[in-house]
Amino acid sequence: MKKSVVKKAVLVLPMAAGLAAGMVTWAEPPSGVGASVLAQGLYDPFKVKAEDPALGFQAKSRDPVEIFVRQHDYEIDSTTGWHSHPGPVFITVTKGKLTFYEYDDPACTPHVVSEGEGYVDSGHGHVGRNESGAPAQDISVILAPPGAALRTNLDAPNPYCGF
Repeated sequence: MKKSVVKKAVLVLPMAAGLAAGMVTWAEPPSGVGASVLAQGLYDPFKVKAEDPALGFQAKSRDPVEIFVRQHDYEIDSTTGWHSHPGPVFITVTKGKLTFYEYDDPACTPHVVSEGEGYVDSGHGHVGRNESGAPAQDISVILAPPGAALRTNLDAPNPYCGF
């Protein structure tokens, strides 16, 4: 009987302490996704505007920016886990098909991106999933303040998504 009580206390006390402190998290770590840095560069502040008005592209940074180019390889049924970035991320699917979900989307709308297509992550939070049944790959261009973490795991998944 004493062993049973001790086991329950060992399991329940840390959880109760976390609840009391508001620190229990249900973060989903990445699973089945490998990442490789292909390039990294530090950029001075800039302001650019495309010459061709049909493109309608502008970008500026008042402070230095570190830009990373990473390749992500996704196994079948893999996930990046719910996470955010300090700045925008430009994702190009180079193999297969990936599905992205936004952290704050009450409809949990899937954004399916096929090979040769892109997805822009604003940095507010998302998850990337390989729901295609075949391996997939992307190349991501990640903007961040120099020395900042490129990724922050989010405490809980989008409550509207069933995964």
